[in-house]
Amino acid sequence: MADTMTQTKQGQLRGSSSNGVSFWKGVPYAQPPIGDLRFRAPQPPTSWEGTRDALNYGSIALQPKPPEDSIFASPGVTMSEDCLYLNVWAPEDRAEKLPVMVWIHGGSFVTGSSSLPLYDGTVLARQSRCVVVSLNYRLGPLGFLHLSPLGEGFDSNVGLLDQVQALEWIKNNIEAFGGDPGNVTLFGESAGSMCIAALMAMPAAKGLFRKAIMQSGGAQSMSSVQGEIVAAAFLRGLNIDGGELERLKTFTSEELMIAASQMQPQAGESWPALPFQPVVEEATLPEEPLLAVSQGAAKGVDLLIGTNHDEGHFFIREQSQVTSPEQTVHTIRALTGVQDVEAWIAAYPSTIDGQAQMMTDVYFWRASLQFAEAQAQYASVWMYRFDWTFPGHPFFGKAVHAAEMPFVFGNTALLPLVGVRVDSSLQQVSDSMRSAWQAFAASGDPSTSELPWTPYKNETRDTMIFNTNSKLEQDPQQQKRQQLFI
Repeated sequence: MADTMTQTKQGQLRGSSSNGVSFWKGVPYAQPPIGDLRFRAPQPPTSWEGTRDALNYGSIALQPKPPEDSIFASPGVTMSEDCLYLNVWAPEDRAEKLPVMVWIHGGSFVTGSSSLPLYDGTVLARQSRCVVVSLNYRLGPLGFLHLSPLGEGFDSNVGLLDQVQALEWIKNNIEAFGGDPGNVTLFGESAGSMCIAALMAMPAAKGLFRKAIMQSGGAQSMSSVQGEIVAAAFLRGLNIDGGELERLKTFTSEELMIAASQMQPQAGESWPALPFQPVVEEATLPEEPLLAVSQGAAKGVDLLIGTNHDEGHFFIREQSQVTSPEQTVHTIRALTGVQDVEAWIAAYPSTIDGQAQMMTDVYFWRASLQFAEAQAQYASVWMYRFDWTFPGHPFFGKAVHAAEMPFVFGNTALLPLVGVRVDSSLQQVSDSMRSAWQAFAASGDPSTSELPWTPYKNETRDTMIFNTNSKLEQDPQQQKRQQLFI
């Protein structure tokens, strides 16, 4: 490996180069959100003297710790409130300004980080000729507690504002890494995709990116009233009343996380399915994202969006997870915001497969279709579905939620570690997805010479099906779509 020196607006960074790719890790894009900055919008980073090493990932946001052997673990990385760091990968031979791809990780707004081996940007940067950026943002109560109604010392949606601040940093600095600040594409999965939906609706993010790729997640938010209910439950757990709000700045981070884990859901339909998520509030997210986008909030932002064939089997795998009809009604209402859901539920058997497929269709697929149709009025939209499976495997035996990520990043070398054989057909699926994502980032069109791709329009609903024999289909599962969704 060789050192790579780069000058940013804040000071000089020492990165490293290997195998044709340079990288810089643990780069601060904001001041540490600690002390008086806890529960506040992020502040721009401060400068430093001399050269700062950028050779290792920064700390990740506070969250429940996954098992060390999980593919969603970040080995050897510490957790801290001081977590606002990003990472950059770029081809060594970057003579011209390259497209920039900014990864926003998922994790239900409470877990995840940019330092997972799955998200390493080396292959994507080298093979796809782009600059890859990944970032951490605040999670759980520290990132998504609705506190702005409490007064000037508190903000809401600070996890989203972290992402806006990272995009501001990219705008100001990415040219030093070989990237084109005028050609930025966001891509994210699950809650990361839902964050992108919110960013497309946020006034503060306008103009900071030109394209978006949303993987397995549509618009997701809760009302201000719901946010206040969750915040009140959190404050009760800490025994804080209206006159003691500044005590929130004095608790240890561990005490805050314990309080979040012990919150008691309130009775009735007002308690959201995800207690920590974007909240609709005037200062940061004035409209629900789907409504804002349907009214042109993201006009001109080209969109690539899609789902996996068996999303729900990631969440529902055992008979004990099958819920009663009454609980299913409550869950689907909370997830979709739709009250009349009985007809949807009646179409699926009360089995593992039935409820998992219902989650796939009603929550993930429906949300993506809605978002695609909303944005198609104002920009080019492209739809995909990921169908690849490895029969008999406990995770990849179905095309479950998150299964596409090693294919998109080109990190198929990780798959043998979890018992998946990488052969030429598997590698071709990865190459097809990675090339399409890169083509979209470069030009706004994911078509490649191997896979021509036409935009998604209401008349044809063209959808790229990624599998060992990838192909474009018109309106897949048309009858189900017509009966259940749109």
